[in-house]
Amino acid sequence: MQTEITFIEGGVCAPQGFTAGGMLCHIKESRTKNDTALVFSEKLCNAAGVFTQNRVKAESVKLTQRHIADGKAQAVISIAGNANCCTGEQGAQNALRMAQCTADALGIKPEDVIVYSTGVIGAQFDVTKIEKNIGTLKNALSKDGNKDARTAIMTTDTQPKECAVEFTLGGKKCRMGSMCKGSGMIHINMGTMLSIITTDCAISAEMLDKALRESIRGTYNCVSIDGDTSTNDSLTILANGMAGNQEIKSENADYLTFLDALNRLNRVMARKIAADGEGATRLIECNVKGAASVEAARSLAKQIICSSLVKAAMFGSDANFGRILCAMGYSGIDFDPQKTSIWFTSSRNSIRFFDDYEAFSVHGSNSVQVYKDGVPLVFDEEKAKEILGEQAVEILVQCGDGSAEGTAWGCDLTYDYVKINGDYRT
Repeated sequence: MQTEITFIEGGVCAPQGFTAGGMLCHIKESRTKNDTALVFSEKLCNAAGVFTQNRVKAESVKLTQRHIADGKAQAVISIAGNANCCTGEQGAQNALRMAQCTADALGIKPEDVIVYSTGVIGAQFDVTKIEKNIGTLKNALSKDGNKDARTAIMTTDTQPKECAVEFTLGGKKCRMGSMCKGSGMIHINMGTMLSIITTDCAISAEMLDKALRESIRGTYNCVSIDGDTSTNDSLTILANGMAGNQEIKSENADYLTFLDALNRLNRVMARKIAADGEGATRLIECNVKGAASVEAARSLAKQIICSSLVKAAMFGSDANFGRILCAMGYSGIDFDPQKTSIWFTSSRNSIRFFDDYEAFSVHGSNSVQVYKDGVPLVFDEEKAKEILGEQAVEILVQCGDGSAEGTAWGCDLTYDYVKINGDYRT
């Protein structure tokens, strides 16, 4: 469905009624940038969330799942530098105390507070650092506080990640904003490292949940950096209804418009995560066409960008298409290799997509076909190396099994990834 969507500034503060803030509470002593973020709606919101499928879950995830079960929330408190995972009863109490002190400062119920945490697994943190500073953080809430908040959720990210869109429902201007963090330990399955979406659109909790789960299937869940699903993956969306549109309670035309806006937003955020993978030098987008189903296309695309051998080849600008076919072959998806063709393409004007809100596409004349209908082609190796050396590269796979398409995003595998993760705890 074609919807007029305008990208705007403001991140999570773009929608009416939302403010945010961030500050340094020294959750991790060595940290020098903001590490504690707060997002607040002046009105109680309908809410929905998706979370990690890892059996080992952070205490913040467990608490937030309970708090959001009633479809309501009004604030998000987040810390960076400590995952509060594998921390036992003390960790559970620390998460609860974070919610309680936040609720006390804002004058709301603790069960309406979403709690996020990210950082080192298996270490306790001093929750009094939050309790002592929550008043200051509450006073820092403002309409431009998204800038401090987006920094406060980062760990190994090299760039903050946010986006906002504006659209119209029934003559009412609606806005939706987001911020997320994610750079390593990312193999998304029903969430991302940390992501917060705010909107002033009026929509029921049931429809909000439905839209979120539908949207992530083709956006966040199609991202992988390193194949590791985090213990802390959390994505929540809060809708306060202040735009004044007629509340969306069914899958009507307004719902489809809302879903379109959500997809546009989440696609940008998914791409930003992939582009900022730990140690990454280039973004990889894999487009699979001609698959038997959308699910098959997405699965094939994700298997390709998850392959360590493919990722290493991208780092070396090596047009080793055999690794792509190999990854497709062990994906478990039924396809005909004899009807499969492969291209590499890139954009000479590509950037790292931290501020590019337009739909990413590197389709163009700067391309080389390396495989056609099951047969390897003779191609210009130097041109292929030049294409694969750009900051954004597309792997285009044309199957002959149907008409479905799917996309996945990842990055190359570099020496720096090992350096970053070799001493992450110490």
